[in-house]
Amino acid sequence: MKRTTLSLIVGTAALAAVTGFATLSSPDAAGTDTAKAAAELPVERTSLMCPAPSISDLAETSYTSFTPVTKGTGGEGRAELRPATEQSAEGGGGDSGDKSKKKTEKPVLTPKEPGTPVTGDASGGDTPALLGTAEGKFAPGWALQETTEVAAGTGRGLQGVNCTAPDTEFWFPGASTAADRTDYVHLTNPDDSAAVVDIELYGQDGAIDSSVGEGITVQPHSSEPVLLSTLTDEKQENLTVHVNVRSGRVGAAVQALDDRLGGDWLAASTDPAPSLVLPGIPKDATAVRLVAFTPGDSDADLKVRLASPSGAITPAGNETLHVKAGMTTAVDLGDLTRGEAGSLILTPTDQSVPVVAALRVVRGKGADQETAFIPATAPVGTRATVADNSAKGTTLSLVAPTRAAKVKVTASAGSDGGTAVSKTFTIKAGTTENVDAPVPSGLKGTYALTVEPLSGGPVYAARTLAATEDGVSGFTIQTLPDDRGTVAVPEADQDLEVLQK
Repeated sequence: MKRTTLSLIVGTAALAAVTGFATLSSPDAAGTDTAKAAAELPVERTSLMCPAPSISDLAETSYTSFTPVTKGTGGEGRAELRPATEQSAEGGGGDSGDKSKKKTEKPVLTPKEPGTPVTGDASGGDTPALLGTAEGKFAPGWALQETTEVAAGTGRGLQGVNCTAPDTEFWFPGASTAADRTDYVHLTNPDDSAAVVDIELYGQDGAIDSSVGEGITVQPHSSEPVLLSTLTDEKQENLTVHVNVRSGRVGAAVQALDDRLGGDWLAASTDPAPSLVLPGIPKDATAVRLVAFTPGDSDADLKVRLASPSGAITPAGNETLHVKAGMTTAVDLGDLTRGEAGSLILTPTDQSVPVVAALRVVRGKGADQETAFIPATAPVGTRATVADNSAKGTTLSLVAPTRAAKVKVTASAGSDGGTAVSKTFTIKAGTTENVDAPVPSGLKGTYALTVEPLSGGPVYAARTLAATEDGVSGFTIQTLPDDRGTVAVPEADQDLEVLQK
């Protein structure tokens, strides 16, 4: 780049705008002073998208917002959650003088301070998708939970989802176009320009031909639910959905509704990787189905292990899984956990081939069965948070797949009162433990759980919520990947040579 001085100034200013600040230091006389190690600084802006919760008139939805207290954020900031309403242009012809007009809606919720959850609610089937923005002290680690109770009908039970950050690619193994399933891909665009999205479907025999899923336009500040059965006439029990964004970015989630087995949200699998962890299978699961897909040109052979409280177990009859390239593979693992907490660990038997995967988990029997999904997830990393916990209906599951780990778990203040409490746990290598998670003293309302590894190997986590509404038992599971609350910012060195170029 030859626009030397201006480029250096603008680049530094842009970095500071995103992360808080950057520094320039003068090199020493010998020229041996190089750029310092990157500093971890709190992010200054976070965007999250919550999909439209339900089309059922019986739906009761709650939203919970929480930001953990983060050092170095300063005292300023704001956060709010608003309905996604399409932004339309006034005038025509693409004139640069045209102005955009955004419908203004009252925020669903507005957090007051980090460290304390804030809740909002909605009823019925007309609740729109929501767009959330957090800045300053509210941005690092911001978590938004959408939880919906549906008393009857397709998808009845408890449905929950962590509102997602926008991205350009998503993988959803575990979707379906079977006769008893009604699955939607919800696409939400947070930006001022339209996004163009391709939806690709992969079944047991490979890619499913469909031109309907190509070039879907999602208007600015709006959401588009796409019914999978409108993209193909094929009835496939197990599908992998690939959402690829050609231009712009979106938030994406799959709503999987079953006529008999209730329903839930299927969050995206972590990026394709040779080894995957799917944490938090409930100990009373009556059926577990593993769905896997490899997007590359090579088949994948995976070793399947269950991390139980006593160590790693190889499921009898399902020691390995062969995943053909470009084809969705599913295997029923039955009542895998047999009354104990468990997490599934997938590792390559030989050649490392990136895969994506998810579990469909069923609890209950007969007419009382309910479904939830566990996608493969990233480790907790530095810190992870999940909101909307209750004193009796919450189960926190932690797994240390490779090495023992020491973990701190903090229960926040309650949304309506209570004092934060922390506990420390040690998870043995290769095990899963449903820990006795702390509950705020004097709890009123709901609270957030924040997980912070202190030492040892990587930790993966999931939270199960269980509730009974009008006699109908429901549950939902959310994983806890790293909250990406900080960003690495290198300390820049002054380079006077750029002035001569």
